[in-house]
Amino acid sequence: MNKNYQIDDIWIKASIIGTIWAASEIVLGSFLHNLKIPFSSNILAGIGIVILISTSHIWQDKGLLWRSGLICALMKTMSPSAIIFGPMIAIFCQAMLLELSTKVFGKTIIGFILGAIFAMTWNLFQKIINFIILYGFNIVNIYKDLLNLAQKELNINFDIVWLPIVFLILVYSIFGFIASIVGIKVGQNIVKQPSTTKFITPNNYKSKPQNTQKFDYSIIWLILDVILIITSLLLLNFTSWAVWSIVILLTILTWKIRYKKEFQKLAKPQFWIYFVLITMATAFVISKVQSDNLINGMIAGIQMNFRAAVIILGFSVLGRELYNPKIKDFFMRTSFKQLPLALELSFQSLPMMIANIPEFKVIAKNPISVFSEMISQIESRLFEIKREQGKHVFIISGDIGEGKTTHIEKIVERLNAQNISVGGFISVRVVDNGETIGYDIIDLSTKTRKIFLRKNGNENMENIGIFKIFPDGMNFGLDILDVSKNLKNKIVVIDEIGRFEIDDKVWAKSLDNLIKSQKNHLLIAVRDIFIKDVIAKWSIKNYSIFKVSDLNSSNIIDSILHLQDK
Repeated sequence: MNKNYQIDDIWIKASIIGTIWAASEIVLGSFLHNLKIPFSSNILAGIGIVILISTSHIWQDKGLLWRSGLICALMKTMSPSAIIFGPMIAIFCQAMLLELSTKVFGKTIIGFILGAIFAMTWNLFQKIINFIILYGFNIVNIYKDLLNLAQKELNINFDIVWLPIVFLILVYSIFGFIASIVGIKVGQNIVKQPSTTKFITPNNYKSKPQNTQKFDYSIIWLILDVILIITSLLLLNFTSWAVWSIVILLTILTWKIRYKKEFQKLAKPQFWIYFVLITMATAFVISKVQSDNLINGMIAGIQMNFRAAVIILGFSVLGRELYNPKIKDFFMRTSFKQLPLALELSFQSLPMMIANIPEFKVIAKNPISVFSEMISQIESRLFEIKREQGKHVFIISGDIGEGKTTHIEKIVERLNAQNISVGGFISVRVVDNGETIGYDIIDLSTKTRKIFLRKNGNENMENIGIFKIFPDGMNFGLDILDVSKNLKNKIVVIDEIGRFEIDDKVWAKSLDNLIKSQKNHLLIAVRDIFIKDVIAKWSIKNYSIFKVSDLNSSNIIDSILHLQDK
């Protein structure tokens, strides 16, 4: 069955916008939070709003904003700060609210301003929701009781319960309005005078950030974590403190053993400050306002903090398990397969985007000019990505002796009949009395044939498994795959790529050069067990997999002809 993996234009654009936004969150977010600058979350939200609104003046695609927010939210996991779902949810919701506003009111001044205000005030509502989720609805009652008590003590004649929230909504709305105006100005500047500056690629640029920390992912643990969270929350609500305290402590100890990194969140002073304040406030309200004893108030406060610990750690450990490659593979088989492809593209671009984010003080001095320069480069970045994505890799998969080479020969014949130039080689099995004694290489352009592998050979020859490598055959294959020899070929064939190439042997360097050259489409044979490793090693984005067992050669021919017409 033919499986196509090719990223759509809208997801490429979302990847570019989302990566710029994520780079600003990672670089400027760390700066703002480390300096404890007030309203830092609002400043970061404002930067995101400016990026979304200004890019909307260049790209008008429907659904682009929420996709960009989704990319940025998922890339937030690259931030050096402690990772929880809160910031990711906030980013995605901000993008969604701006998307909805522009859908209702159009990409107009009204649509942008209202969308920006809604997106900014979401930060406030999410903070309120977070407190309710973390500490339960009791936190609302404590808030109301404390303000009612203050109202009574100060002899105030009107209800002040909603006054702080209304004031904060007004402040957040002003932030949103300012961000929308900056975004509109930046977008208008770009449309009037596009920049010719290109993104700077840092000297230490790496094509794909690697997660060096190994972790034994487990679907069973993912399910178990969900059960532990639900059980803990149910026990908090329906059992005595003696039961829920023991169960939750044992749950936390279990998580401590498996997820050491996630416990950094409990080491933060902010958590323990809240722990003390919530416990004291609850004890005070229950003992004085609700006329209960102090001990019950203390227990209620501790109960709320235990709930917060379960939520914080629970979602953290779920986030870790959700990185499981099996879960990614599942999404790759669904209609969400564009998302992992876009994310891989984003992680490739992230170091370059970070290198182009100026210091906060530079942005603060002249935000419109700085953002105009940053955002105006997205067209050039889109052109570069589409040029890189123009290459397509056709993978013929199957097991040993299943007929990969035979199918490739048939495909090459039909391509030649269509006047499509083909380079590369096939590796044909050499059999003597029913036994495979080696392989020969056949140049598809000249039909020249040379010995490549044999069971018997010189002791000084290198080995590939049970076979000896004949140097003349090896050099012959390397010469065939030389980039300079394939400039006029539409397709280059390599039969085959496997374990030795994954270990940087045999044809590994040749494949690497051909992928980087951006001149040819590739047709490669790969055994089933090596497909994932090959795709990952060379970061192949646009590819189609054709299984030999159900391959119809006309399908792959049609796919190649379709690319030929582009």
